[in-house]
Amino acid sequence: MNALRNQQSPLRPRPNGFIVVAVLWIISALATFAVIYATYIANVARGISIDDDRLQSESLLSAALELTAYELTAAKGDAVPTHGQFSFRSGRASVTVQFVSEAARIDLNRAPKELLAGLFGVLGAAPEQAKSYAENVVAWRTPPQGADRGPAQYLAAGLNYAPRGGPFAHVDELLLVRSLPREMGESALPFVTVFSGLSGVNVLEAAPEVLAALPTMTDDKLNAVLRQREGLAPDARSASALLGSAQAGISTDASKAARIDVRIQFENGRRVRSEAVILAVNDGDVPYRVLSWHDGFDDPTGDTRREVIGQ
Repeated sequence: MNALRNQQSPLRPRPNGFIVVAVLWIISALATFAVIYATYIANVARGISIDDDRLQSESLLSAALELTAYELTAAKGDAVPTHGQFSFRSGRASVTVQFVSEAARIDLNRAPKELLAGLFGVLGAAPEQAKSYAENVVAWRTPPQGADRGPAQYLAAGLNYAPRGGPFAHVDELLLVRSLPREMGESALPFVTVFSGLSGVNVLEAAPEVLAALPTMTDDKLNAVLRQREGLAPDARSASALLGSAQAGISTDASKAARIDVRIQFENGRRVRSEAVILAVNDGDVPYRVLSWHDGFDDPTGDTRREVIGQ
């Protein structure tokens, strides 16, 4: 009997081995769960950090607009600055602010045809083409009169819309003007605005391309103005005198609108570049009005040209 019992003993089940396997499975499952949970916590923390940076970015952009509006409205008369720069630090971020009068750009709603044609010419259009483009821009903003053929011309060109027949609401409308090549329109966007309210451009702030677009402008006149602007105390009237007959397209005034470039550097390495255009009104409790606002928080390219709020 003992011999038989000894022969059967190897066939008995070993419960200890099953328990070890079960425990290993449980440990593996817990480890997997721990990894998933840790990833979830990390993503939540990252999301909270991003949201925190976003809120601070919006707050810092608002602060930059407030400070710029103060600089624009604190000065009186001819002392109103046409450009400026300052910086400040708040919380975990450093902020650099630059602003320039919107008079540095050509106003699509006020500029004469000759100035618009000059810009297209500077950007590479042949004289007759530049003149045609400028005429179509003026036609876009002009209310229809009598037997106006504007809508019919757009329809004949295969376009399913008509000219506005009123002021440009946004600079990107330039890309809708009939016969204007898209590449030409996009090249012009950095030099135009709908906010300056002036028919001319400020001689001290305008880009060289804008100054070159002035009627009867020559290379000698342009270089003389650029040299004068590089002086320690450039003066708008002195610079204007150098232009001679090209003075027809300039202004010595600062527009009430200013374009503000805001660059934010967070301690965690995140960089945000935003842009806004404000109108300094200094009307009681309202020192300024936002005409355009582009929050660059979600724009990794740093492209601040797009405007998301219009007049």
